[in-house]
Amino acid sequence: MITLNTRQKINKPKIRVGRGIGSGKGKTSGRGVKGQKSRSGVAIKSFEGGQMPLYRRLPKRGFNPISRENIAILNLEKIQSYIDKKNINPKEVLNSSSLKKLKLINKNSTKLKILGTGELKDKINIEADLASKSAIEKLEKIGGSIQLKK
Repeated sequence: MITLNTRQKINKPKIRVGRGIGSGKGKTSGRGVKGQKSRSGVAIKSFEGGQMPLYRRLPKRGFNPISRENIAILNLEKIQSYIDKKNINPKEVLNSSSLKKLKLINKNSTKLKILGTGELKDKINIEADLASKSAIEKLEKIGGSIQLKK
């Protein structure tokens, strides 16, 4: 048991390396012999001798989730512009497969979301996975309909 007034030394003296053979840490100063690591100013954390390091050989994965769903976004104004260009027939049902065939959305997209920016003049029936409240309101206002897949 140590009491406060014992004369035992608590702080050990700092070892001064490179101060002669008798110190026990002389000559190579505890670094071994030769080579890059025995020199000062060396930072070779992931250096592999010139070979392409492992962290650079592997693909980047970062914050891109692998199982992310690609959702195709379509605004009402874009749908109207496609109708004006006669790419879309307003009498047919508009769904993701028909849009993929016409190459109006990406073929890798798994879901279709309708957003409410812009105005629609023609009434149209849409089949989508997701839709914003404003898009549903605007579609129903002009007499169109939207079916949301569950």
